[in-house]
Amino acid sequence: MTTPPDSGAEPMDVGIRDESIRLGQFLKLASLVEHGGEAKELVAQGAVAVNGEVETRRGRQLHDGDVVTLGGQAARVVHGEVVDNLPW
Repeated sequence: MTTPPDSGAEPMDVGIRDESIRLGQFLKLASLVEHGGEAKELVAQGAVAVNGEVETRRGRQLHDGDVVTLGGQAARVVHGEVVDNLPW
């Protein structure tokens, strides 16, 4: 079993318009990756965690309150609230 990535950081809220979003899309929206290919590779490697559990499905549906961590950064899904001031 792969050890989940630990961000150690307070998650930034990232707003989505719909009820859910796929993990690969959210990684791009939150600026945790630059493109879909990078998201696919990092998820497949087990470098991404959702709510503290390693996630290897790029298509995993995320919902309000889910926290995604990658490489020392964390982002929380917030439905209906758009936040533009990401620190990274």
